[in-house]
Amino acid sequence: MSEFDEATHIAADGSGEIAAGWDIGGNANGGYLLALAGRHLREVSGRPDPVTVTGHYLAPGTPGPIRVETEVIKRGKRFTTVTGTMRRGERPMLQVLGMFGDLSDGDRAVEINTLEPPELPPIDLCLRREPTQGVVAVPMMDRLDIHLRPEDAGFSHEARSGRAEMAGWFSFADGRPIDTLAMLMICDALPPAVFNLDVPVGWVPTIEYTVHVRGVPAPGPVRCVFRTRVVSGGFLEEDGEVWDSADRLVGMSRQLALMAR
Repeated sequence: MSEFDEATHIAADGSGEIAAGWDIGGNANGGYLLALAGRHLREVSGRPDPVTVTGHYLAPGTPGPIRVETEVIKRGKRFTTVTGTMRRGERPMLQVLGMFGDLSDGDRAVEINTLEPPELPPIDLCLRREPTQGVVAVPMMDRLDIHLRPEDAGFSHEARSGRAEMAGWFSFADGRPIDTLAMLMICDALPPAVFNLDVPVGWVPTIEYTVHVRGVPAPGPVRCVFRTRVVSGGFLEEDGEVWDSADRLVGMSRQLALMAR
């Protein structure tokens, strides 16, 4: 079993734990938490793929036991909608709403896409994201293989591009194939795009995070790009795209987060 599969396992009764080593500066990565809860919601739904999943983050997550309480809102012919609450004791940490279906049999009679994959150098010419790179320790990088576009990696040594964009390659360090569940984490795995602006670099707490899974990824690493257009009132928004090895857009995301202090 891969490290990601072990770290996202939830028992049938909803009991589980936030695994150590999937954090940024001691707090579990928001994408990992959404995948942890989302996997249990997926099992409850009886459908293979998350289609759209939204999480509202109520408290930081640290390693330790949790439980995920679920309720099926609707079982339809194509989709099942499930809500869930991740708790530590009686304290709610994450509220999730997800719709699940089967993306392998999607209707491709009409395909319209005005977007293009990000232009990235080959993986070996990009810069690997290290666990100790930058001002905040990122232990989860021991489990992921992320290579950033060189011009986007300057934030770690005070050579920022001045453009709120972050792009790079993603794969699992242990070679685990990328599936639709992994998309819930991938869309929050790269450093925030605002790090390339003249702003503090540190923990950026997620407030709300939504992932739309647009297809089952083809085998191989995926290319990701994240952009921020608005920073206001101490908040930022970040929009993401994930492209597979067949140049198909397989994931999109939007996140509202607090600026680092």
